[in-house]
Amino acid sequence: MRQHAANKYEEVFLMKKDYKVFIINPGSTSTKIALFEGDNRIFQENLDHDVEVLKGFKEISDQLPFRMEAIRKSLKDNCISLEGIDAFAARSGGLVSVEGGVYAANEKLLEHTRACFTAKHPNTLGPQIAAELRKEYGGQIFCVNPPDVDELDDVERVCGFHELSRQGKGHTLNQKENCIRYAASQGKKYEEMNLICCHIGGGVSIAAHRQGKFFCVNDAVNGDGPMAPTRSGWLPAVDLVKMCFSGLYTERELYDRITKTGGLSDHLGTTDVREIVSRINSGDRYAKLIYEAFIYQIAKAVGGCAAALKGKVDAIILTGGIAHDQYLVSQLTAYVSWIAPISVQAGEFEMEALAAGAIRVLCGEEQLKVYTGIPIWHNFDSYKN
Repeated sequence: MRQHAANKYEEVFLMKKDYKVFIINPGSTSTKIALFEGDNRIFQENLDHDVEVLKGFKEISDQLPFRMEAIRKSLKDNCISLEGIDAFAARSGGLVSVEGGVYAANEKLLEHTRACFTAKHPNTLGPQIAAELRKEYGGQIFCVNPPDVDELDDVERVCGFHELSRQGKGHTLNQKENCIRYAASQGKKYEEMNLICCHIGGGVSIAAHRQGKFFCVNDAVNGDGPMAPTRSGWLPAVDLVKMCFSGLYTERELYDRITKTGGLSDHLGTTDVREIVSRINSGDRYAKLIYEAFIYQIAKAVGGCAAALKGKVDAIILTGGIAHDQYLVSQLTAYVSWIAPISVQAGEFEMEALAAGAIRVLCGEEQLKVYTGIPIWHNFDSYKN
């Protein structure tokens, strides 16, 4: 059975080779672009943008001509042609909550990205850039597992205030790509496995994936879950309220501390794990305490995901840049290896994930989804009627 499944995936892999896909991944101060032919990346460049120039644009969508010019220049300078392109795969955002998958960039999706409908982030430029390029070269436009994916079980959403609900924001693109890759390595589909994936990088998201659904994950952006290099993670709620009303901090200062300058940076003044491990090896006891607390919090989150999966866990995947650190891997393994086998897939695979999602649709392995503009979850009112 396993050999038969492996042969099936080998056949799909062979079908993927001919498709030509251009990748667009806009960030705050850069735009990553790449060209894939099947699984073969034949070109990639990270286009850095002048921060002062970007500040001059009132709205994010106003940056479109500026970023388009940079992309066209890069393609020309590197003698890259998009003639015969099959698809554009764009990082997206600003959408209503959607289930995971690959979405066609229809007019409703483009409308929402232009308006930054639910979030103001440069990733909303991805489909807009693709739409401009499609006018010249043709091809389809796909958005793969956008950050707006919300597959939480409703029981995961409940917290102790009825006015509030938990959200899950957890590196969806990289998480799902790593789970898909692991499942394929086992001759299975993502939808056939129960996996815990730990994205350990600038942000930290620990998620339980149950048969293809990202149903349990911390809000890695807004102060939920383990601390991260620049994010606070869980905080004592009452003490945080006291800080808010102490008069010592503005709302912006505390918000930035939770989302940008907390965690390892707040404690140790650095986000460089190599420096932290060096300090530990040099006898820095405080650095050792904080880094081991960071690892300990990740381990506890993994344990929570194992409970959410009722102990039925096929594997634990470690990904993200910090998963390169052997100190963390060995310590984390000691905590959680009894739950399930550990697979280290260090680094991030966003560009590969965007390409792979487009190719899965092109070769018929995955069904293309339609963006409706209607959120998949509203509130708990349906339970109260």
